Amino acid sequence: MLLEIDFSGETPIYLQIRNQVVMGIADGRLSPGEKLPTIRELANEAGINMMTANKAYALLKQEGRIIADRRSGAIVCAGNAGAADGAANGVISGKVRSGLKLLVAEAKLDGVPESELLELCTELYNEGSI
Repeated sequence: MLLEIDFSGETPIYLQIRNQVVMGIADGRLSPGEKLPTIRELANEAGINMMTANKAYALLKQEGRIIADRRSGAIVCAGNAGAADGAANGVISGKVRSGLKLLVAEAKLDGVPESELLELCTELYNEGSI
């Protein structure tokens, strides 16, 4: 798994890892059932602390994106089964809704027309690689 981590960026490293795994699942680079590196391997590959890698995997597990256990490591889940926030396949979770609401508000403040925002959302949703 190849990650691009911005060590000087504002986004915490564990969140960068989480976001890249989610994007990888969404665009098909990571398939359901695919085995991810162990926490130790991820930490070594990325040059980060093991606790940071553990925090990223814990968040992904809580969201239902991966299944992780000590014996088999981390495996990409199919869909969003078991998400802690109650989200189910085909249903927008409260977390996604609030994140999207913030993005829409920022676009609105930046003067982006509604039609352009909707067109961009459709384009990104249908794009093969997000």
